[in-house]
Amino acid sequence: CRSKCPYCDFYSKVQKNVPQNEIIQTYLEDISYYAEKTGKQNISSIFFGGGTPSLIDAANIEKIVNHIANVHNLFADAEISLEANPNTDKPNLFSDLKLAGINRLSLGIQSLNADDLKFLGRTHSLNDALKSAERVLQTFDNHSADIIYARPKQTTSQWQDELNKLCQLGFKHLSLYQLTIEDGTFFAHKNIKAADEEIASQLYELSNEIISSYGYHRYEVSNYAQTGFECSHNKLYWQGDDYFGIGNGAHGRLHYGQQIIATTHHRHEEIITPLERAEELIIMGMRLNQGINKSKFKQCCSINFDEYISQQTIKELETSELITNTSDYICATSKGFLVLNKIIEELIYNSPIAINN
Repeated sequence: CRSKCPYCDFYSKVQKNVPQNEIIQTYLEDISYYAEKTGKQNISSIFFGGGTPSLIDAANIEKIVNHIANVHNLFADAEISLEANPNTDKPNLFSDLKLAGINRLSLGIQSLNADDLKFLGRTHSLNDALKSAERVLQTFDNHSADIIYARPKQTTSQWQDELNKLCQLGFKHLSLYQLTIEDGTFFAHKNIKAADEEIASQLYELSNEIISSYGYHRYEVSNYAQTGFECSHNKLYWQGDDYFGIGNGAHGRLHYGQQIIATTHHRHEEIITPLERAEELIIMGMRLNQGINKSKFKQCCSINFDEYISQQTIKELETSELITNTSDYICATSKGFLVLNKIIEELIYNSPIAINN
């Protein structure tokens, strides 16, 4: 990254002289390493996530995409996404990325308020964001924008105005992330507080109301899409599918035969138990509007969902109108999405299987 955002607790480095070609070569070697372990796989999506992958030369992006296609079966219609910041917009950046194989661009706008961009430590201006948005929309057919809400002192009227402006830009997909102050970040050291829970809930409910009026549907707790433009790659995480993780901050979930393997950089592999995977599937799957498919749950961790979950807990959550539960799936209601973390905790920590083990 060119700078470290004060709210960010993800892995990133701020470095002037980056040995980019050497780093990319290690990515190619790691891709080959895992391909040898799993054999040729069908690849439906590739995601270049932050840090700031738009700082990578387009030629190196193309190398990675081509190498994946060489060692695996990369579907012709694979979704290939890259996250970009407005401050890395070179004159031909987006067109070069498209030529390199990127077909979905996610732009980190984060705010459409000039003062809040400065507060969030963003190194782009509002004008930079709007110009980049225009170029992204001109270059790509599939695109997304990120924005952060529940900022200190943010009011519903301010957020309403900002959301209307965001929706009117015309992105096919929107990701709205509630500001949380994580330990170890600059904001935490400065004792900066995000909006309180009541205000954050009001802003979230307002988001759903306004965004739906523009033709977007919420398909995950923080993500909204026009019809046909849900992020295929992120849905793989939430639904429990396997994925390779390449790079310093990346992790993966793979099957070696019947074993479930968690991978982290560099080539570190750890067997995770079915119970551990079941917990992950609850945490990720309940984020989706459609919730958890119980058959898919068993396929992913070899545990029967209705045996893993306390039926008493299910009844209590249903009575409180926080979940919908059928023989095929379980999902949070609109009311439940406001207290999703509580629901997830109840489902996991009251599990009779987890307690017995």
